[in-house]
Amino acid sequence: MDALAGLLDGPRARGAFLLRMVMEPPWAVRVEDRAPLALMCMTQGEAWITPERGDPVLLRPGDVAIAPGPAPYTLGDGPRTEPLAFVGPGGDCRTLGGEPLAETMRVGVRSWGNDPEGSAVMLVGTYQMAGEVQSRLLAALPDLLYLPADGWTCPLLPVLEEELMRDDPGQSVVLDRILDLVLVTALRAWFSRPGASVPGWYRAMGDPVVGRALRLMEDAPARPWTVASLAAECGVSRAQLARRFHELAGEPPMTYLTRWRLDLAADLLRTTDATVDSVARRVGYSGSFALSAAFKRVRGISPREYRTRRGDSVLPEPQLSSPPALRRMTLVP
Repeated sequence: MDALAGLLDGPRARGAFLLRMVMEPPWAVRVEDRAPLALMCMTQGEAWITPERGDPVLLRPGDVAIAPGPAPYTLGDGPRTEPLAFVGPGGDCRTLGGEPLAETMRVGVRSWGNDPEGSAVMLVGTYQMAGEVQSRLLAALPDLLYLPADGWTCPLLPVLEEELMRDDPGQSVVLDRILDLVLVTALRAWFSRPGASVPGWYRAMGDPVVGRALRLMEDAPARPWTVASLAAECGVSRAQLARRFHELAGEPPMTYLTRWRLDLAADLLRTTDATVDSVARRVGYSGSFALSAAFKRVRGISPREYRTRRGDSVLPEPQLSSPPALRRMTLVP
């Protein structure tokens, strides 16, 4: 499971919040839902997105914006238009005075806005996943990712808009899959831009040697990997793999493996009731004692403490040293 696949595990499990927003000026919506990621695709007209940090961005048809959470942002017909609506956690939409708007602004199946014939149409998909595997990718994104229509190609946008307005059996599953594909297409286009600042692990995925080593570790973290065994699987010497891996990924293979195992363990502790010993063996440790020692060394707390505190707003940051491009952001439900 690579980072893009890991990012999508949460939405596939829970379902993403999707709607077609139809607006006529003047309008503005303040979004403070604290969602880990939101995808916005403009299909008609224009709209501005103003992030908490950074300059406003104008979206035209075919443009896409991705906002990694939990920072708030504002959508509107202009960067200075005062918001008339507020979106909180769970997609709860209200006036600034607290009056609910979900029903009064419903203009069709999964469609919401101030005018059913509005000149501005935007598709919005909000992902509610939260995990360490996903956060490794989210941490590599800017506060607001913007791709103009001529900077990426995705024939699925018309399909997504058409499916949003249908209410057939199993529709939520269909929409999740299409949205997942749009998101992956956008992220691939972003990382492949000329001069893009690409995290080492993503760049290394395209290398025939290091990419294979990464996939071996990610697909089978429980195997007792060593640099020598990885090198043998990749058909190179131990020294060659170690040097090439560090050059491309920015860290030694075993450091990467430790990070990956502990991220997987953290997600299992957060999302399952498996025992610490069971989690340890699933991610490559001999038992609970070995996992606890590594977990506490890197995260500052034991696995049991992490599980107990998983609902808190703040958890200790991992202490495993890494290049800035690889540092994580912890997302807690």
